[in-house]
Amino acid sequence: MRFLSEAATENLSKPGCIEVNGQRREMALGIIVPALAAIGSLISGFLNYFTDIFLTTPLRATLKHLEETELKTLKGETRVLKARSLWEGSGAVIMAVRRPGGFLCREEAAELSSLMPQLDELGVPLYAVVKEDVGTEVQNFQSFFKGEVFLDEKRRFYGPRERKMGLLAFLRVGVWMNGLQAFKRGFMGNVLGEGFVLGGVFVIGQGQQGILLEHREIEFGDKVNAEDVIRAVRRIAQELQPSESK
Repeated sequence: MRFLSEAATENLSKPGCIEVNGQRREMALGIIVPALAAIGSLISGFLNYFTDIFLTTPLRATLKHLEETELKTLKGETRVLKARSLWEGSGAVIMAVRRPGGFLCREEAAELSSLMPQLDELGVPLYAVVKEDVGTEVQNFQSFFKGEVFLDEKRRFYGPRERKMGLLAFLRVGVWMNGLQAFKRGFMGNVLGEGFVLGGVFVIGQGQQGILLEHREIEFGDKVNAEDVIRAVRRIAQELQPSESK
């Protein structure tokens, strides 16, 4: 028995046996890893489907709905202006902020602000609207957002049909992934103020050119694609040129 045991041990220590065992491990991992990924995808899909049941279907905004919105300035002496004044001369990019103190909103604000050199070159300003002015939250938000911020008390930029995502949001894998990414990038925040009504980003053309891009959050941290923003902004000048040449 001792002889057999020593022989078996000797065989197992041979290079050929080690190579075979390594191949078996690789084959096992090649089966297990995709299987776990598929199971994870199914669970994520089910949770998204379940939480979507409780999320109001978005209703696309119209220029008519947005242009009469009364906005209040938050710097210096308070003024009230019509939202159309933001874009009627040059077009505009407008972020409807879910919560100024939220680290996910701050991350998106910073990404939009990184587009400022291109927006300035194209002559299109960047603005944001908030639902409420709580303490120094907007002031702190300006550390991440380089455009002017206005107060939309009637929350028209969050409509025409408001959508809320409550605590069920934390069942969504995407929310956790978005949060992890923002945290790794060094963004921090708080939970002061209302943060369940979802926001979005608009690119609105000059005058009556219309809404060229409307991004609605589907979950916390669902950011607009920066390339889509620039592409929509470029359309402002491109679509105006033919009409100006007539």
